[in-house]
Amino acid sequence: MRNLTMSLAVATAGILATTAGAQTSRSADSAAVAALDVRYQAAVKANDAAAMGGILADDFALVTGRGTAYSKADLLKAATNKDVLYERQDDTLRTVRVWGNTAVITARLWIKGTTGGQAIDYLLWFSDTYVKMPDGWRYVFGQASLHLPASP
Repeated sequence: MRNLTMSLAVATAGILATTAGAQTSRSADSAAVAALDVRYQAAVKANDAAAMGGILADDFALVTGRGTAYSKADLLKAATNKDVLYERQDDTLRTVRVWGNTAVITARLWIKGTTGGQAIDYLLWFSDTYVKMPDGWRYVFGQASLHLPASP
């Protein structure tokens, strides 16, 4: 009976240690992805195509609320051409969820600036999906909502 009790105690300790290690890893991954997304949003605001290119996966896709799809090449071209000049590109209410080698960020984004000489100023929700690859986390897929209605 004593051997069984000792075996159960060792097994339980092992499970608790593994769970604690997984939580630590998840927290570290969550922090790493959040920091990477902050860098990505800053790169977009600055139209820094080089920084964006280092974060986006080669097969990246973005789908907007209107159903338009953009590739990595599309976003880098828009940044290089400065298609949008940003005054604001700020997200709030950020939540990071990590499941193994996949992380999803949801946040509300305020975009303000000009595009094609026209002023833009709106809020939307987005979800950014990151995948941990051999060379680190990469932004693989984004989806943006329609513009949110103006607050009363």
